[in-house]
Amino acid sequence: MATESDELKKVVKDTYSEIAQHGRSASSCCASTSCCSTTDFTFSDDYSKKDGYVAEADLGLGCGIPTDVAKIQPGDTVLDLGSGAGNDVFVARSFVGEKGKVIGLDMTPEMIERAEKNKRKLGYSNVEFVLGDIEQMPVDSNSISVAVSNCVLNLVPDKRKAFAELYRVLKPGGHFAVSDIVLIGDLPPAIKRAAEMYAGCVSGALQKEEYLKRIREAGFQAVQVKNEKRLDLTDELLLAYLSKAEVEEYRRSGAGVLSITVYAEKPKSSCCGRSEPCC
Repeated sequence: MATESDELKKVVKDTYSEIAQHGRSASSCCASTSCCSTTDFTFSDDYSKKDGYVAEADLGLGCGIPTDVAKIQPGDTVLDLGSGAGNDVFVARSFVGEKGKVIGLDMTPEMIERAEKNKRKLGYSNVEFVLGDIEQMPVDSNSISVAVSNCVLNLVPDKRKAFAELYRVLKPGGHFAVSDIVLIGDLPPAIKRAAEMYAGCVSGALQKEEYLKRIREAGFQAVQVKNEKRLDLTDELLLAYLSKAEVEEYRRSGAGVLSITVYAEKPKSSCCGRSEPCC
């Protein structure tokens, strides 16, 4: 019997499969609900001036630019969680150079196929795309110098597992930078129930302080919010899910949606730094 986690993963996978094949212009009719909308709720930042940028790999699915604060060095091995068509992977490659390596991990076969097509056009030999689940990564422990992720971890049902896996694969002294969506206050229940909004990076989000707490509980140190911006949910977007009165109530509540980019480090010591004793 399918669990709620399985259902949410299916919604996300189906949505991003459609985007991989048809782009963001395709309408998204969620298989598990009656929703059907062409509303564009992308919160993506502009990558077009970044070194390594590949237009065909940019599907407008991000909510920040994590590579800006990831401290990637030449020769690093970088892992991009939820790599999509390869946008952040190709930008990260411009930092690691020919001697480094970038791995893109995604759970959607159609995204992997699209990313591989982009890679073949570019002829890169130090870029790899891997099909897999962030909650159980097919990546060796202590093998990654730097991890990045862009508006993906909030879509993972079990975020504790996601951050625990991220901790596992990073080398001691390694670090990550992730851009993600978090909340302040409570979103209206109608938005939380909307599967399409979930796949659009809103309804799967945690409260900001809870999100940062999960990172620390996984054992990470030096946790810092490097960038933060409030996202403007337009009346047009909200009215697709709420009544006019509900929108007005939401505006008065002070609740909101933030895009944050978080940096954190795995301790260098073999004493793991987690909340439980481990030394």
